[in-house]
Amino acid sequence: MFACCVALGTFVALALLPAVATQVCTSTGTPGLPGIPGFPGRDGRDGATGEKGEPGRPFQTGQVAEKGEKGERGPMGPTGKIGRTGAKGQPGLPGPVGPPGDMGLSGVYSLAQQSAFSVSRRTRTHPVRNTPVRFSNIITNVNNHFDMDSGKFICHIPGTYYFVYHTSSESSLCVVLKRDGESVASFCDHLYNTVQVSSGGLALYLRKDQKVWLETTDYNGMIGVEGRQSVFSGFLLYPH
Repeated sequence: MFACCVALGTFVALALLPAVATQVCTSTGTPGLPGIPGFPGRDGRDGATGEKGEPGRPFQTGQVAEKGEKGERGPMGPTGKIGRTGAKGQPGLPGPVGPPGDMGLSGVYSLAQQSAFSVSRRTRTHPVRNTPVRFSNIITNVNNHFDMDSGKFICHIPGTYYFVYHTSSESSLCVVLKRDGESVASFCDHLYNTVQVSSGGLALYLRKDQKVWLETTDYNGMIGVEGRQSVFSGFLLYPH
């Protein structure tokens, strides 16, 4: 800037000889723009290798290593993929027997659990008193539990049974139902010159091989003619 002022003064002096160059630069110039950064320098050379350190003390028997401080728990990683299904294992041992189940709904029992009979007398001959009444005709005899030869029902299925007799006669009748020789119930009907239906029945529990039959007393009007037959029936209500 000083050189600029000197040059300007010289120019003015040459142009105006009589004049005296009195102009002086009174202010500094505007700072220039920053320069462009230079290129990065190259890496320096590797330093010299340091001296070898002293060897550590060897671990001896009986010494206890010092446990370092527990580090902080790291963040939970992402859920892993589902693995493949493994091979099928061997069957386990049988478990204990479970408690009894609920009672099932009522239904039809198998043939082995059925017992029923109906037999009739078709004769005018009166039965012998105080002996099992014999019947001459089978109406129903499921599983053949009624013995026609003896006139007795033989229990093959323990349980509760219902027995009933019907007769239509012109003479008096007293019937006794017996179980293994014991009188269980008796029914009497005395008639005089008339025809009347007589009947009686009861439920009875039987054990296996027990027997049931009918007997008459001196009033033994249990006969069977056309239209008026005597019938003895029994059937299992439910097994025990």
